[in-house]
Amino acid sequence: MSKLTSFASPSRRGVLKGATAIGAAALVTPWGTPLRAQPVRGGTLRVGMAHGSTTDALDPGSWEADFMIFQAHTRNNYLTEIAADGSLVPELAESWEASADAATWTFTIRSGVEFHSGHVLTAEDVIASINHHRGEDSTSAAAPIVADITDMTADGMNVVFTLSAGNADFPFVLSDYHLPILPAQADGTIDPETRDGCGPFRIAELEFGVGARYERHEGYWKEGLPYFDAIEQVVIFDDAARQNALISGDVDYIDTADLNTVHLLERAPGIEILSVTGTQHYGLPMDTRAAPFDDVNVRMALKFGINRQQLVDTILNGYGSLGNDHPIGPGQRFFNTELEQREYDPDRMQFHLREAGMESLDVDIHLADAAFAGALDAGVLFAESASAGGINLNVVREPNDGYWSNVWMQKPFAGTYWGGRPTEDWMFATAYAEGVPWNETYWSNERFNELLVSARAELDEDLRREQYFEMQQIVSDEGGIIIPMFAAYVGAHSDRLGRPEQIASNWRNDGHRIGERWWFAS
Repeated sequence: MSKLTSFASPSRRGVLKGATAIGAAALVTPWGTPLRAQPVRGGTLRVGMAHGSTTDALDPGSWEADFMIFQAHTRNNYLTEIAADGSLVPELAESWEASADAATWTFTIRSGVEFHSGHVLTAEDVIASINHHRGEDSTSAAAPIVADITDMTADGMNVVFTLSAGNADFPFVLSDYHLPILPAQADGTIDPETRDGCGPFRIAELEFGVGARYERHEGYWKEGLPYFDAIEQVVIFDDAARQNALISGDVDYIDTADLNTVHLLERAPGIEILSVTGTQHYGLPMDTRAAPFDDVNVRMALKFGINRQQLVDTILNGYGSLGNDHPIGPGQRFFNTELEQREYDPDRMQFHLREAGMESLDVDIHLADAAFAGALDAGVLFAESASAGGINLNVVREPNDGYWSNVWMQKPFAGTYWGGRPTEDWMFATAYAEGVPWNETYWSNERFNELLVSARAELDEDLRREQYFEMQQIVSDEGGIIIPMFAAYVGAHSDRLGRPEQIASNWRNDGHRIGERWWFAS
C-alpha cells in the first residue's frame, strides 16, 4: 500500500481562495444521462474520503459507512440500480415482474456478464448472494430487508423470489448496497471475503482505514464505461487536510467539504462545490432500554431541548433543512406534511422532566466527528440550549477510529448519520423495526410494527399514505432518536472532472457511483 500511504496525509499547502464552474453541455452518456462536458477515457481519479476504519471488512453484511459503500459500488453490480433521478432501473436484472399480490417476483438475469475472475454470471450466483444475508443466524445488516423472502428458485436465467407477504417495493430492496451479486462457490454459498466482483473496477490494493486502489475491469458489460483507468480512494479524516489535498492537487475530489470553511473553498480557483439535497439525516440515538432513556418523557424533554434551526445554520451553514425526529425526507412519496414541526422550547422541556418525576437531568452524550461532520460542535450547542430547560448535557469526546464499532450502539447516547433509503418501508425496516440489527435505539412499538407490515403490502396508495403518516408521528413522538436536521451532501472537486448534469441524491458521491458515471473533461 505504499502508493496510498504516501499521500494519505497530504501536506497542508495552499490558501483557500475561489471557484469556477463548468457550463452544461447538451450531450448524453451511453446510458442516456445528460453530460456537462465531453467525456475522455483514461486517467486516475483520486478521491479523499472523510470516513474509513481499521475495523472495516469485506463481508457485505458488515458494510456501514461511506468508505465501504463507495467500495461496494466501485467493485460490484446489483440486480437493480437507483438512477440519478431517483427512479429504479435494471442492472444485473434485465427485467422483473410481480404476481397480482406482489408476493412473487420473477427477475430475468442479464446474460454474458463477467466477473473480474472471468466467472460468468448465473442465476445461482444471485441466489447464493442473497442467501448470505438470510437465516436465523445471520448477522448481516441486510437481514431485516430480506427476511420476508421465503424461497428462491432458479429457472435458467430467471430467479423467482417468493415472499411471505406482498411488498410493492421489493425491486428497490435489491438495490441495497449490502446485496452485491458475488460468485457462488461449489457448495452454493459465497465467500464473504472475496475481492471478486462484476462492477466497473477491480480491487488492486486495499488497506482498511487507509485507502484502496481500483483498476478498470476491461470486461465490464456496460458499453463505454467506465471512463477512468483507475481510482485511488484515500481516508483523510481531518477536514483541513482533506480540503488542502484538493486545493494542492493531491486529490481530484473530496466526498465531504467542511461546512465551516466551504464559503472559502467556494472561491478557490479551479474548484467546484457539489451540493445535493436528499434523504441524508443526522441523529442522536438513545438506548431506550437504559435509564433515563427508557422514559418517553425524558426523550421528549431532550427533543424539545435542541435548537434545530441553530444547528442547520451553524453546523450545516444552511446546507440542509429541519428534521422532525423521524427519518423520512420531504422529497419522499409519503412524507407526513401534516406533522407539526417540533421547535426548541425550554418550557416543554421542564414539563416533560416533571412528568418523568425530575426537576433536572445530568446525562452524557458520546460524540466524534466520524458520526457526522460537526458532531462535536453540535453537541456543544445542544448542551448550551438544553441547560435552559434543566438538562446538564456532558459531551464526551470519542476517537474517530473505531467509532462505529466501539461507540455507536454501544454507548447509551451518541451520534449517527444515515444516507436514508429510497422508500419509507426500507428505512423503517432497516433501523426502526423491532429487533433488527441496526435498530440503534433498541426501540419497539407494537402499533408501529403492525403498521410496518400492513403498509408494506398495501396496494391502495391513499391507505398506504395514511399508514406511513401515522408511523412518522409515532416515531417522532415516541421513538428513541433525535433527528434535528437533514443535511445536503456537500463535496468538492477539481474542474478537470466532468460529470452528468443530474447528480444522484440517494447517497453522497453521486450515489457512490462517481467511478462509473464521471470522467476527466476534455
